[in-house]
Amino acid sequence: MYLQTLALAISISLLGGFPTARADEATQQQVQQMTIQYPNTKTVDVVDEYFGTQVKDPYRWLEDDRSNDTAGWVEAQNKVTFDYLEQIPYRDQIEQRLTQLMDYEKVGSPFKEGKYTYFYKNDGLQNQDVLYRQLGDGEPEVFLDPNTFSEEGTTSLGGTSFSQDGSLFAYSISEGGSDWRKVIVLDAATKQQIGETLVDVKFSDISWLHNEGFYYSSYDKPEGSELSAKTDQHKLYFHKLGTKQSEDQLIFGGNEQEKHRYVAGYTTEDGQYLIIGAMESTSGNKLYVKDLSKQDSPLVTVLDNTDSDTWVIDSIGSKLYLSTNLNAPNKRVVVVDAASPEQKNWQDVIPETNNVLSVSTAGGNMFAQYMVDATSQVKQYDMDGKFIRKIELPDIGSAHGFSGKDDETDVYYTFTNYKMPGTTYKLNIKSGDSSVYHESAAPFDSDLFESKQVFYTSKDGTKVPMILTYKKGIKLNGSAPTILYGYGGFNISLTPAFSPSRAAWLELGGIYAVANLRGGGEYGKEWHNAGTQMQKQNVFDDFIAAAEFLVDKGYTSSDKLAINGGSNGGLLVGAAMTQRPELFKVALPAVGVLDMLRYHTFTAGAGWAYDYGTAEQSKEMFDYLKNYSPVHNVKKGVEYPATMITTGDHDDRVVPAHSYKFAAELQSKQAGSKPTLIRIETDAGHGAGTPTSKMINLYADMYSFTLFNMDVEKI
Repeated sequence: MYLQTLALAISISLLGGFPTARADEATQQQVQQMTIQYPNTKTVDVVDEYFGTQVKDPYRWLEDDRSNDTAGWVEAQNKVTFDYLEQIPYRDQIEQRLTQLMDYEKVGSPFKEGKYTYFYKNDGLQNQDVLYRQLGDGEPEVFLDPNTFSEEGTTSLGGTSFSQDGSLFAYSISEGGSDWRKVIVLDAATKQQIGETLVDVKFSDISWLHNEGFYYSSYDKPEGSELSAKTDQHKLYFHKLGTKQSEDQLIFGGNEQEKHRYVAGYTTEDGQYLIIGAMESTSGNKLYVKDLSKQDSPLVTVLDNTDSDTWVIDSIGSKLYLSTNLNAPNKRVVVVDAASPEQKNWQDVIPETNNVLSVSTAGGNMFAQYMVDATSQVKQYDMDGKFIRKIELPDIGSAHGFSGKDDETDVYYTFTNYKMPGTTYKLNIKSGDSSVYHESAAPFDSDLFESKQVFYTSKDGTKVPMILTYKKGIKLNGSAPTILYGYGGFNISLTPAFSPSRAAWLELGGIYAVANLRGGGEYGKEWHNAGTQMQKQNVFDDFIAAAEFLVDKGYTSSDKLAINGGSNGGLLVGAAMTQRPELFKVALPAVGVLDMLRYHTFTAGAGWAYDYGTAEQSKEMFDYLKNYSPVHNVKKGVEYPATMITTGDHDDRVVPAHSYKFAAELQSKQAGSKPTLIRIETDAGHGAGTPTSKMINLYADMYSFTLFNMDVEKI
C-alpha cells in the first residue's frame, strides 16, 4: 500500500513538471552548501615530446589499472560521489519511477533454428534477457538464462550462433563488461556442453561450417594488463569441434608485414563460401572469398584496399550479393559471380539514391532500409532488383529487423521512436501484409508527449537535423530542463528509439534533444568524413550550435541545459564543455575518449585513427588534437558546468584512465563551487550487457544530479 501511494504521489508530481514552489528548502540549502572534499590526486613528472613540443602528463599513474594506488583513488572518488548523490532529496523517487517504467515484459522477434522457434524475453526487471524456445504451438521453455551466469548479473550473453541445421549452439559470455569473451558450445537438443570452453576471444562473430566447427576472431593476449594493453593484430581461426583450442587453425592474419586490427569471417547461409573482411581501422575493409565446397580452394580477392565498406549480404548459387559504398557514398547493392568477384565485374542490383541504404534479406527478397533525415523508409525488392512494394510503417521513426533465412515466408520487424515503445510486426513476404506480433506493455502514455524534427544552422552554414521530444503543452519560455544528446562519429547514426530510462526524463517534464551531427552516418560517407580528423571540430560546432538553437528558440536556457554522450559522445561532451563552459549548466560525459594524444596506445584504440588521426601522424595532426583534447584543455580559474563523469572499471574499449585523468584535471582547476564528480561502476565495461539493476541506479544518479544542479528543488 505504501508503494502504491508513493507511486501515485510521484505520478501526480511528474505530470506537473517542475514546480517552482520552494519545498524542503532547509534540506536543499544544506546540500547546496555542502563542501565537497575531493580526494588528493598526486601528480608525477611525466613529459612526452611531440614534434619538439613538450606535453606534461601529471596523472599518467592513473593509467595503471592494476596498481593499489589507482584502486585506492577509485574507491575514494566513489565515496565522495555517492555521498553527494545520496543527499539529493528526490534521488530515491526517481529511482522508484525508473524501476516502474522498466518493469514490463519485453519480447524480441522470433527466429527459427532447426525445428524450434527461439525468442528473447525479459519478465521486467531481470538483469539479463532470457533465451526461450518453442516447438510448434507448444509451451515455451527456457533454453539459456544468462541470469544464472553470475549472482549480480554482471556476466552477460554476447554473440550467439546456431549451426546450419540448428543442432549445435555456440555462445559467448562477457564477464564484468569486458570485451574479452569466452565461447561455449551446447548440444541444442540436450542443452549439454560439448568440448572445452574457448577463452580470450575478442571482437568476434561465431560462424559455423556445417556441424564441423566454427570460425572466430581474436588477438594474442597482450603482455601487461588485459584491460588496457594494446591489441592490434587480429586473427581469424577455425575451431574444429571436439579438439583443443590450442589446435585451432589460423585462417587469416598473423602477418607482421600486413597487420589488420580487425578481421571478420563468416560463412554464407548455404555453407558454400567463407567471407573474410580485413580492416586497418573501424572504417573501410578489404574483402576475400573462399569456396568451401572445393578442397584446398584459394582465397580469392574481391577488394585489395580499404577505400570502402563492402560486405557480402547473401548468396544464391555462385552469385554473391554485396552492399558497398564504393563509388556510392550512400551505398548500393551489387551482384557478382564468386569465381571472378573483382570490382570490374560488379553489376548494380539496387543503385545508389539520395538516401543512405542498409539492406537485409529474407525469403528470397531484399529489404532496402533507407534513412531519410535519420528516420526509416523501407522498400522490398526481389533478388534481381525488381521493386515489389514500399512497406507502410505506422509512424515516423525507426524500423529494424527484416532479416531471415532464404526459405522463410514471414519476416519480423520492430518499429519505434522516441515517445513510442517498440512494437514488433509480422510481415508476410509474398503479400506484404503486416500484423502486430507483440505490442509493448511499457507503462508509459505516449499520447501525452510529442516528438518533432527541426533543422538548425551550424557555424559554417551546414543544416543539421535534431529531434526534440517533450510533454505536450510545455511552455517554451526557457524554463524546461533539457538534455542534449549527441555522438557524431564512426559513421554511426542516431535514429529514434524508445527507452524506459528516457521516458522517465520526459515524464519529469524534461526535453530530450538528439542532434544528428556530422561524423555520423545519417547522410552517408560524406557526412561521416566531414567530421573526421582535421574536420573533427565540425562535430563540436554542430553540437554547440544545437545548444544555441535550443536557447535562442526558448526551449530552454543555459541554466537548464545539460549535455550527454557516451564513448565518442563522451569526447563530444568533453570538448563542448571545455570550449563553451558558459553555455551549459550540467555535463555528463560517459565512458569518453578524453585523452586524444594517447587514446591509440590502449587496447584497440589505434583502430580509431580513421576518425581521429594520431598525435604521431604529423605535427599538424598533433597540434589539431591537442587543441581540442579535453584532458589537455581544462584551464585553471574557469568555471566549468557541474559535471558527473561516468565510466566502468572493466572498460577495455575506452579505458577508464581517460575519465580518471579528466576528472583529476577538472577537480584541480575548477573555479567556483560547481561539483566535479566521477562515478565509477565496478564490474562494468563499456556498456553492453550492463544489468538492469545497474542501469536503473545509473540513470537515477544522472537525472537527480542534473536536476539538483539546475536548482530544481522538488519533483
